[in-house]
Amino acid sequence: MKNYLSITKNRKNKMNLRYFILTLLLLLVGIDKPFAQTSSPKYRILVDIAHKQKFWNDPERMTGMDTNKVKRVISMTDQFKKTASNVNAELSYISEEIKPELLTNCRLLFIHIPSAQYTVNEISSITKYLEKGGALFLVMDEDYWSTLEQTNVNDIIKPFGIHFGNQSPDTIIGGYTKAGIITSVNLRIPFEGGRIVQGGTPFCFDNQTEEYPFGTYMSLKNGGKIIVMGDGMVSLYMTKWKGINDYQCQEFMHDIFKWLLE
Repeated sequence: MKNYLSITKNRKNKMNLRYFILTLLLLLVGIDKPFAQTSSPKYRILVDIAHKQKFWNDPERMTGMDTNKVKRVISMTDQFKKTASNVNAELSYISEEIKPELLTNCRLLFIHIPSAQYTVNEISSITKYLEKGGALFLVMDEDYWSTLEQTNVNDIIKPFGIHFGNQSPDTIIGGYTKAGIITSVNLRIPFEGGRIVQGGTPFCFDNQTEEYPFGTYMSLKNGGKIIVMGDGMVSLYMTKWKGINDYQCQEFMHDIFKWLLE
């Protein structure tokens, strides 16, 4: 009996020692829980900067540019990264022709006020990407920044029944989202002199009327998703504009990214 107890005790001591050594080794390599689950891979948001975008850029590519513009892009990018982090995503840039292989690992394509033409091949690549379940966030604004003649963005979204129309005739500053699938509550968002968006399900309106929506969304049969905006201020994180300083840009961007990435 004594021998049995002695053997059992020795076995327990050896097991405890092994567990101690294993735990110590895991701590040394930065793991504090031997059987912790790994985090899920981050979604990839691809920002197009290859088509003469009016605002967005990669801060690391702006050496020698106007200091104020660089500061603004850095500030916007910091806000963008904050939004992306909150929905388990990360941002990267595309500074060349949009090809199918570049969209392979992309969960969301972000196109913001371009002023150059997309090639036939690029439009085909984006269309096929959406048809296979990809997501698109596309923004234009009034003619002051970029016209529909300068950039053929309507060719990208027309196959899905959405298109940019004329500039909005509404003159009252400020807008909002209508609570629903995209934002669970009404959000205050900036607006001034945007462009009408037709098609899809409208959810962004200016404070004057709902007759001329400037934001719409669409879910495709294969899981693809599209959000199209006719004013760029909310996606530039402009929380302040002409005496109003409480626009909910971060909340808006969080909600649309969350929906597009789901």
